[in-house]
Amino acid sequence: MKRLVVLGGGESGTGAAILGKDKGFDVFLSDFGKIAQKYTDQLDAEGLDWEEGQHTEEKILNADLVVKSPGIPPTAPIVKAIVEKGIPLISEIEFGGYFTESKMVCITGSNGKTTTTMLTYHILQKAGIDVGLAGNVGNSLAYQVARDPHEVYVIELSSFQLENMYDFKANIAVILNITPDHLDRYDYKMQNYINAKFRILQNMTPTDAFIYWQDDPVITSQLKRIAVEASLFPFSEEKEENSAAYVDAENNLIINGGKTSVNMPRADLALSGLHNLYNSMAAGLSAAILNVKKEVIRKALSDFEGVEHRLEYVATVDGVRYINDSKATNVNSCWYALENSPKNTILILGGKDKGNDYSEILPLVREKVKAIVCMGKDNAKLLDFFTGEVPAIRDTHSLDDAIAACRELATEGDTVLLSPCCASFDLFNSYEHRGTLFKEAVNNLNSHK
Repeated sequence: MKRLVVLGGGESGTGAAILGKDKGFDVFLSDFGKIAQKYTDQLDAEGLDWEEGQHTEEKILNADLVVKSPGIPPTAPIVKAIVEKGIPLISEIEFGGYFTESKMVCITGSNGKTTTTMLTYHILQKAGIDVGLAGNVGNSLAYQVARDPHEVYVIELSSFQLENMYDFKANIAVILNITPDHLDRYDYKMQNYINAKFRILQNMTPTDAFIYWQDDPVITSQLKRIAVEASLFPFSEEKEENSAAYVDAENNLIINGGKTSVNMPRADLALSGLHNLYNSMAAGLSAAILNVKKEVIRKALSDFEGVEHRLEYVATVDGVRYINDSKATNVNSCWYALENSPKNTILILGGKDKGNDYSEILPLVREKVKAIVCMGKDNAKLLDFFTGEVPAIRDTHSLDDAIAACRELATEGDTVLLSPCCASFDLFNSYEHRGTLFKEAVNNLNSHK
């Protein structure tokens, strides 16, 4: 019996352990931190051997195969020891892919991944396709392959997940955009990050499809340097050479995905803003390539309800609109939020800086932002960069203090936008935790009026 060791006891790790058990492996799961009770209960119910708070080397380094959760960096001592011993090390997505022949729609990019993934899933569900949602959203691919199999999977893939994928093949691959992100993970070398993203194209054939934003300078530059086997479906705001999706002169969205073509007014799209136009194009193209009927694509693009923590309207308090964009964990994501925001915006920034360059958002900040509220343990970099660029700036170190500063600065008609540019891990457990607490705090303002 082959021994499978799983590092990380979250959604992906627990799913991999269950799939490993079902496929006859001797399974051991190890998490250096604390495993959530939801997952320990699952592991116990399956009779699986696990540990938390440590990595016991004698139980790990005797593995035939190791599945690593994406959040564990390659610099972790146990990962280095595994690599030095020559034990194969793969991601949960790779492991799940070993045991299924289902079609894979795989979506990556620095921004818009979750929205595009959820929108694609929404369209395919509306079409009556047997579809699963996996990756950074939904249940893990490995768990679904083991216990809840589907004919098609829509998978959101981060660069972290792509790092340890080798034989996995996407039938449809989407790269929405590539802007600096997670550079602390990639030796502060942008090319290393780009290379990780482009791993999504591995093993594709001419019968597969690659969807991408053709005006992204990083993507277009990389495409000049590599050979792509898949058929190309580029999209752009206006029609360009070879555009498979674009907006025509009458402001209609045109999607040409092989056998299926869609024509609908841009105004009918459920999601507003330029970034969401691109997300809608990518999702629509994916569905069209899968031969979903144009009527279904049109309807689904017009009735999608959006993604929590991404430009999510929370409430209006004393005439001030509050928007939760906690999912904006990098500078480019904040750029899209500001591009979609009115003037007199109060912008909440801050968190764990990942080597950010804030100059990208500076023109929009100067145009639209009346005040910046910094919310983090250490706001020195933000204060240094933005002081003098906006009429007012505040230094706060908790959500309560940040909300209080926004209340002081805002007047009727203003917008308060939480779009932090940074990871959440200095004050919060995750961007979801940050966004949820922000919404609760805003709604409490309403209840205490």
